[in-house]
Amino acid sequence: MATATPSARAETGRTAEPGGGAPAGAPLGGGGDGLGGGRGRVLRKVVRDPKGVVGLALLAVVVLGALLAPLLAPYGPTEVHFETPFQRPLTVGYLLGTDDLGRDVLSRILFGLRASLEVGALAVGLAVVVGVPLGLVAGWWRGVDAVVSRLTDLLLAFPFLIVAVGLAAIGGASLGNAAVALGVAAVPTMIRVVRAETLRTRGRPFVDAARTMDASGPRILARHVLPNAASAIIVQATIIMPTAVIGEALLSFLGLGIQPPTPSLGIMLSDAQQYLLRAPSAAVFPGVAIAVICLGFNLFGDALRDALDPLTVPARRRRRQKAAAR
Repeated sequence: MATATPSARAETGRTAEPGGGAPAGAPLGGGGDGLGGGRGRVLRKVVRDPKGVVGLALLAVVVLGALLAPLLAPYGPTEVHFETPFQRPLTVGYLLGTDDLGRDVLSRILFGLRASLEVGALAVGLAVVVGVPLGLVAGWWRGVDAVVSRLTDLLLAFPFLIVAVGLAAIGGASLGNAAVALGVAAVPTMIRVVRAETLRTRGRPFVDAARTMDASGPRILARHVLPNAASAIIVQATIIMPTAVIGEALLSFLGLGIQPPTPSLGIMLSDAQQYLLRAPSAAVFPGVAIAVICLGFNLFGDALRDALDPLTVPARRRRRQKAAAR
């Protein structure tokens, strides 16, 4: 009976892990517990987790509200009604009331969700496109690591929002510049996560086997390291997304993000502070919308992390059982 050599197993990316687990070097598109063939298994785990169910439900409401805003909004986001300012919630024709110009709060929130999700998605995309290659290169080549890590440490020395505000102030106030500023501010954390996964994977047996076949560094990174880091990248993206949503609201609140009359949750909060005592609902509802977005992504990201990294679940379950026994 023929036996596959370690180099052959490395080339196919299916070196078996001890304990009968998924192949360590297999791309997550295969039959392992990752993405790809394991999508159904991961999705079932997320759906069975109460946090995942609540997070998915909240995100479904937010995404559907943003996509169907033109159909769901009773009025245009910039449509003013000077004869009906400061209407209270549940007023006939104005479910969530109106602001100082008589603009419908519900309509502006629905269109504001679109802006928040758009900025968040662009920021996450930029962080992934820039942070993932730099993290892979830094974790694989020590000489490059010295430079990339020092630059990352320099950026991480400043708070995320401070970096975003500074970059937005330099670039000018617009949706695109706000997304770029938030994405650049999120790059250092993505680099750290991917670099750590690369350092953890580079010493695995299937990587050593690939080296014996004279596989180049870029080939090993693309075929073996990146698929094994994909779960950490996805979870990190769910962390960056709510942070970017809050950052967009802050930049718009300060006048460095989306500009009026385009609706934005941050702009609504900025306008509502002038008449907070007279019409508090004009500030409460946009704040609740931001909280719902962040809570949905955080709960979904937590459940997704548990599904992609099942080793964390038994430890948590044991801690809960010990706490209940006390």
